[in-house]
This record gives sequence, structure tokens and C-alpha cells, in this order.
Amino acid sequence: MRLAALYSGGKDSTLAMYTAMQMGHDIPYIVTIRPADKASWVFHTPNLSTVPLMAEAMGVEQIVADSDGTEAGDLEALRLALADLDVDGVVTGALWSDYQWDRMNLVCGDLGLCLLSPLWRKSQDEAYDLMCSSGVDAIIVGVFAEGLDERWLGRHLDMDAKRELLALRDRYGISIMGEGGEYESMTLDSPIHSKKLVISESKKIMERNTGVLDVTQAFLSEKDH
Repeated sequence: MRLAALYSGGKDSTLAMYTAMQMGHDIPYIVTIRPADKASWVFHTPNLSTVPLMAEAMGVEQIVADSDGTEAGDLEALRLALADLDVDGVVTGALWSDYQWDRMNLVCGDLGLCLLSPLWRKSQDEAYDLMCSSGVDAIIVGVFAEGLDERWLGRHLDMDAKRELLALRDRYGISIMGEGGEYESMTLDSPIHSKKLVISESKKIMERNTGVLDVTQAFLSEKDH
């Protein structure tokens, strides 16, 4: 099928897009919704300004739609972004969130589009291992749960990080994939990136027990072969 991928720059949307391509689907577009409210429940918001670089690295066209950040506004922005695209369906990185799953199905159903969520209902451990084995290189850019502090900002989501996240899961009950909003991620490289994203300027912003890595400057760099 010819598909558009919902793409925020995070690990889940990258892994879902890569998996769909491995299944033989063509993905000429990524669709990014930019909510005005950073607390949007539907879409990822940190560092969306870097996504055009990711689109360039993946050789796809980015479709952008702005939203007021409300649930209704987010879904209407998505509907408008998808309505005129020559695609058969949409790829999402949904894993366990019934909230997101239901709303994506609602929009796709109204437009007559198929919804493909290749990660749907995979276990947290299986999805994390798949991310690492697939070559998706992502870092944490937002921390919003007990046990995740400033030291985690900029941390690569590799197997060493997994071991520490598992310990935090045992202690606090967090999702190691951040499915409960415990953290947000940002992709630097993957098998579908022809170049890798390099962060040249950033700053950590902490407020009480939450924080973000605000990327203010980044560029694409050739990969080592």
C-alpha cells in the first residue's frame, strides 16, 4: 500500500515507519501535527522543529498541520492534513494507548483510509528490543515521571538504558517505552535515514520534577560506513 506515516520524530513513529517499509509498503509522506498546547494528549510535541531535517534524511515529503492543541483541534488538523493525500492508509506508532488508537481509527474511518499500527499490542520489552535491534538510535528529550531526572535528558535509549528503566519499572511501575507519558524521545538515526541528525546546541529546562531537552540547533551529517 501507499501510506502516510504520522511522524513526530520520536522512536515509536520511526520504528513503525521502518517496520511498515520492511513489510513492503511505500511511504512517500510523513504527517506532523503541531499542537499549540504542549500538553496535547494526542500528539508528541518536543522539538518538532527538527522534523524537517528528519524528513530530508529519510527522503520523504513532510506534511505539516497546526492545531490549537485541544483534542478536537488535533483530530481536525489530522483530518485536513490527510484528506488530500494520494494514499491508501496511515502508519502510526501506537503501542498500548487505546485513547490514541480509537481517535486515529475515527479519523481514518471517516476518510476511508486503512490504519496500520505494526507495534500495536507488542509487549514493552519486545518493542524496546525491536527498536534497538532495528538500529533506531533515539534519545530522551523529556522526563515526566518519578525516577527520571535531569541526568536522563539526552540519554540514548540503548540496552544499558533499558536495564536501568527495568529497575525503575520494578520500583515505580513506569513503562520502559514511555507509554504512560513518562518520557519523550527524539530519533537521531535509523536504517531509513540516509544521514544522521546531530544536535549542535541544546539546553536542559527543568521545572520541579519534570524537564525537557530543548534542541535549538541541529544538522545532518554523513554516516560512517
